[in-house]
Amino acid sequence: MDPHANQPVLQAGAPLAQARLVAILLHGRGATANDILPISSEFTARDVAYLAPQASGNTWYPSSFLMPLEQNEPSLSSALRLVEQLVASLGEQNFPPQKVALMGFSQGACLSLEFAARHARRYAAIAAFSGGLIGPPGTSRSYSGSFAGTPVFMGCSDVDPHIPVERVLESADVFAHMGAVVDKRIYPRMDHTIVGDEIDAVDALLKP
Repeated sequence: MDPHANQPVLQAGAPLAQARLVAILLHGRGATANDILPISSEFTARDVAYLAPQASGNTWYPSSFLMPLEQNEPSLSSALRLVEQLVASLGEQNFPPQKVALMGFSQGACLSLEFAARHARRYAAIAAFSGGLIGPPGTSRSYSGSFAGTPVFMGCSDVDPHIPVERVLESADVFAHMGAVVDKRIYPRMDHTIVGDEIDAVDALLKP
């Protein structure tokens, strides 16, 4: 009942012993940790360690993020638990949440946002490339806690085939209401991908 337990975590960038920040990178559906880890080379800060956990079966949860939550169990809870354990482990290594950035693409972006919303506090940064909060339309967003000024980037196409733009806008509003400083960018006719403008925006968040 815990499919993502004991999965490997890949690392790139600065060694943990020398890092100023740690960024957790969550890959998309059907992808791997190896697929998302190279994005670390696009960022200019050289004192950031990047950790990319691997989803069991290359998928964090089986159905669309817009489906009822129970349709994505037990995988969703397992994925959220994996991120929670990774953040806790980093805390034991002198990287409290304010020194941890959460980042993801597509399904990984949705997971990053949902984890952050359920564990609201000050993070170094949160970056969601083509993602939104998880659950069907009308899902209660009565999360507790405050992001205390955490910078949050959300970028997505206005015609993304997997991520309705309305969910991106809703998610941005939720994070802003919870005290995050949100940079929301909707790209006309963009494919389901990550573009240079998004890289530049997040690169600025990772710099000292």
